[in-house]
Parts: sequence; C-alpha cells; structure tokens
Amino acid sequence: MEKPKSSDRAELEETTGLVEDGDLPQGAEGGKVDPRTPRKSSSSRSSRKSFRLDYRLEEEVTKSCQDKHGRWTNPWPTWRFPSYSMLLRFLVLDKNHSSVPTSKEVLDSELPVLEPYFVQNPEALDSPAGMRVTWLGHATVLVEMEGVNILTDPIFSQRASFLQFMGPKRYRGPPCTVEQLPRIDAVLISHSHYDHLDAGSVASLNARFGGELRWFVPLGLMDWLAKMGCENVMELDWWEENCVPGHDNITFVCTPSQHWSKRTAWDDNRSLWSSWSVLGPNHRFFFAGDTGYCPSFQEIGRRFGPFDLAAIPIGAYLPRDVMKGQHVDPEEAVQIHQDLQAKQSVAIHWGTFALAYDYYLEPPVRLREALEQKGLKPESCVTGSPGSSPHKMETSSTDVCKTKHFIKRLKT
Repeated sequence: MEKPKSSDRAELEETTGLVEDGDLPQGAEGGKVDPRTPRKSSSSRSSRKSFRLDYRLEEEVTKSCQDKHGRWTNPWPTWRFPSYSMLLRFLVLDKNHSSVPTSKEVLDSELPVLEPYFVQNPEALDSPAGMRVTWLGHATVLVEMEGVNILTDPIFSQRASFLQFMGPKRYRGPPCTVEQLPRIDAVLISHSHYDHLDAGSVASLNARFGGELRWFVPLGLMDWLAKMGCENVMELDWWEENCVPGHDNITFVCTPSQHWSKRTAWDDNRSLWSSWSVLGPNHRFFFAGDTGYCPSFQEIGRRFGPFDLAAIPIGAYLPRDVMKGQHVDPEEAVQIHQDLQAKQSVAIHWGTFALAYDYYLEPPVRLREALEQKGLKPESCVTGSPGSSPHKMETSSTDVCKTKHFIKRLKT
C-alpha cells in the first residue's frame, strides 16, 4: 500500500497530532498496544518531534511485544532460539566449514577489498538524483538517496567484540576509515549485537559529525547512545517514523525483523531489534539488518513496497537448526526480496566475519542459484567486494566454479 504523500501529512497531523519530547507508543506486556498511547522517553538527552504512520490506512501489522519480565520477544511462529543442547553441539561437535584462508594473497584474489569511489575521487560525491549504494563490509552500507547520506550498522573496528584483543575478528578489513567517509546525515542501527553496534565506530562517527548526525535506533538503545555522547538520537518502536532535520520529505520508518539482542550477561532482549524502511518522494530503500525469515516482510512490502533497493543479509546460516530463527539463508533472502517487491537488492552480512559454519564464499553462489530457481535475473540481487558500489555486480564465473567444487567436496 502506498505511503501517503507529503502533502497529506499536514492533514494527518491535524487528525492525530504531533508527538513531542519522546511521547511515542510503547509495547506493553504481550505487545497488544494502542498506537496512540503516549510513552515517556527513556533519555532526556534527545529532544525530538515525531509523527505517526497514517493510521487511517487501518491495515493490520504486527506490533512489537514484551513478555511479563519486560523483555522483547518475537511474535511469529517462525521464531525459535537454539536449545542449550544445540548450542553445545554447535560449539563442540559441529565441523566449521567456513575455511577462511589465512593467506592475505589468497583472500585478495578471491574477495578483494576495493577502495570506495568517494576515496578515489572525492569530487564524485555529488550523487545523481537517484540512488547509490556502497557496501563497506558486513551489514555496513552507505546509501546516497535524494540528497541524504545514510550509513547502516557501522563497524570499522577489527573485532566484533567489547574488547579489541579477543572475539570475532574480521578477515576482510574495512574499505575505508570513518575519516574518509563523505558527509553522513543519518545512521541506522538494527540491534545491539557487537557486529552491528560497534562502540569504536559510534565514538568515531560522533567525534567527527557530532550533533549534525541523526541516529535512528530501536527501543531501548537511546540511553546507550547517550552515554557514548551522541546527542541527536531517535528511539523508535516498530512502525514509528521520523526524519532528518532539513529533509522532512524523506521518512525513516522502524520496521520489524526477527532477531534478538544482547551485549552483556544481564541485558538479554532488553532492547528491541528492527529493520528500517526509508521512504523518499522518488525512491525507497530497505535495510533488513540481521534477521531470520518471518511473515512481517510481506507486511512491509504491502505497506511500503515496491522498494527501489533493499540490503538483505545472506550469510552466517549454518548449521541450519541453530541459525534458522536468527539468520536467513540465501534462499530466504530471495524470498524477502520478493516479499518487499524490491526492484533490486544488494547482499550484505557476509564476507567479513566468520560468525557461523558456512563456507565463506558459499553465500553468493547459493544466492545466484536461488535467483535462478525463482526465475529471477542475477542482477536483481547483486553481490560485490567490500568497497564496491554495485549496480549490476555479480560473483565471477571463476569464483562460482571454485566455490561449487569446494561445496561438493564438503558434501562427499
């Protein structure tokens, strides 16, 4: 269903009223809430003015929900968290097939890190009237859309950890530094896991851009950002929206995903997780963040599709019984692409950290096979090297043959 035009917003705001100073809806226990129920902001560090979605549409969508202990939960039957026995088997018995080469020369030949176009030629930063995306590794993408520069789940650190001498280490480095980035107007955060909310990257971005940068986060993360010194933070529930000052023709909507959150031993699911839908007058962008497959992508597609571009994860999916609830595989990524009615998608969440046991070059190969099975063109969901700005970028035929041979050898 089409989003109301910006000219209709004034009429809508007269009907529902603007919500100021953090008065936004909050999911109560069980998640069944009246979206017009006000919520007090958890932080006084952010002054904000928010507007609600057009509830005149009267369209059923899945709302966020909490259990009786105030922890966020996934409301779909597709959600399941691995049991302790599954996790023990995963950590002790399952074979790790990621097989990431230790040789930098081999990695450079199979998955090169490219210098982004804006580092090569800073004068090329004036993006065309359309949309341009640059994959910066893992779930970090730079999206230039109608005069607004958006960065998603930024991680420029070497490890996805609270300590930089332990924890998952990236095998492909970031293609640029925070200092080399162009102007950033908005940062989208999907959830609190270390590979998506990196303290070092947040601190560096805040040091460079300060209050000029607007942070969009799901419920429960405002206080963490405030402690990091970030001033301009928008904390939103699913289906709430806001904008960047001076660019109110582009709407940022916090939309659902199927995942979980944790940064410490005692904060399990104390903050919400989300995807993000960015709706402009001429273009629409979707960022899936980190997610398992759930029916809500159909809801997002019906409400805001078609999208011109979607960033969808394709990696960290094996063993399947452990990862299915929280990480989509390439076949499910293609299904999300279709659910969103996306014209084109870019593959993310692969080629950076070995977070699961799938062979590190397998995701793009399985993605191509899934597209073929669905009768879709290879360029409808593209992969590229970190630092690339893909439009019709695909894995080379040589890489495909090598990867298929390796996968066949694993199965035998």
